[in-house]
Amino acid sequence: MVLVISLNERLKKLKRNTVDLVTEEELMEKLKENRPLRVKLGVDPSRPDLHLGHLVVLRKLREFQDMGHTVVLIIGDFTARIGDPSGRSQIRPMLSAEEVKENAKTYSEQAFKVLDEEKTELRYNSEWLETLNFEDVIRLTAKFTVARMIERDDFAKRLKAGEPLSVSELLYPIAQAYDSVMINADVELGGTDQLFNLLVGRKLQQDFGQKPQIVMTMPLIEGTDGHLKMSKSYDNYIAFNDQPDEMYGKLMSIPDDLILKYMRLLTDISDEEIEEYRIKMEGKEINPRDVKMKLAREIVSFFYGETEAEKAQENFIRVFRERKLPREMQEITVNVSKKSIVDLLFESKIVSSRSEAKRLITQGGVRINGEKIIDPFAELEIKNGMVLQVGKRRFFKIKKKF
Repeated sequence: MVLVISLNERLKKLKRNTVDLVTEEELMEKLKENRPLRVKLGVDPSRPDLHLGHLVVLRKLREFQDMGHTVVLIIGDFTARIGDPSGRSQIRPMLSAEEVKENAKTYSEQAFKVLDEEKTELRYNSEWLETLNFEDVIRLTAKFTVARMIERDDFAKRLKAGEPLSVSELLYPIAQAYDSVMINADVELGGTDQLFNLLVGRKLQQDFGQKPQIVMTMPLIEGTDGHLKMSKSYDNYIAFNDQPDEMYGKLMSIPDDLILKYMRLLTDISDEEIEEYRIKMEGKEINPRDVKMKLAREIVSFFYGETEAEKAQENFIRVFRERKLPREMQEITVNVSKKSIVDLLFESKIVSSRSEAKRLITQGGVRINGEKIIDPFAELEIKNGMVLQVGKRRFFKIKKKF
């Protein structure tokens, strides 16, 4: 569906929640051209999952699509091998082509939970970056000075602190900028930590005789810990692929001071309603927990539908308020009478590795029938109907079959 709204209304909607807009006047001029703009987002598959931090910018992309514009989603299968230095205090480990390929498998599938696939042009930047020879790279780097590159805040901080800064990291913004040239981007979106990279894209486009792209940055959101930005590295993330109960429970665990920020950036709840919640919470007229439940249900409903969101809310109330087991639990079939707890977790695909299973157990995150397992080498006597709990929110019923 294409939104039919006035030029000023379109600009106002697109500006909502943005931090940097370079420049508003140029964006207005492009909108006046009355053609589908090419709106770029690059994502590096350095991890296999998208999380709610990505949802902020994907929602803005969807707004462009609903106005009739074309989103160009670039999977950075080449740049992920370098590693984006944005916001990093140390050199990011370089990934192999195989690791990147594995991580990239589900990226587009997850992104299309938000984006309209028919209005999205999906590209991989290895298409053009792998074909560059060394002379091409030299010609690209000649367009930038070292002084300009180390003006970047995180680079400057690392140099001042005596931390190493690799040449490959200096090349990263140039590689990302070349993506903009190759797809002739009208607009590029990213988080606030991407501002430098996006501005490099503007300059490189001008050097190649193109009109410079509009740069729009969106806020970063803190993760479930309430302090660090949402990231799988910090284990404070809520993934697109989290199951409804887990997603709902994680959202209920965020600090109260993040409720309204999450509402504003991650849902379609109106500014007026959000303001009403703010006034009522400040005046002690409403329990923040109830507002958080509204938020959690809204987000789970977006990914899984209202029926699953309602079930997730009922399960949360049942488990965390009434201290009961969930009504529905995933079944795990076991065909032996005894099995080590580590093997049970790993072979049931509850964890991705045996080392992760051992870590969970030693941290007290695994229970059988409500009793904490403390020995990672413990062997269980399998009984039909046993309940396995992993973390606070994941419950499994064991079905004995042999």
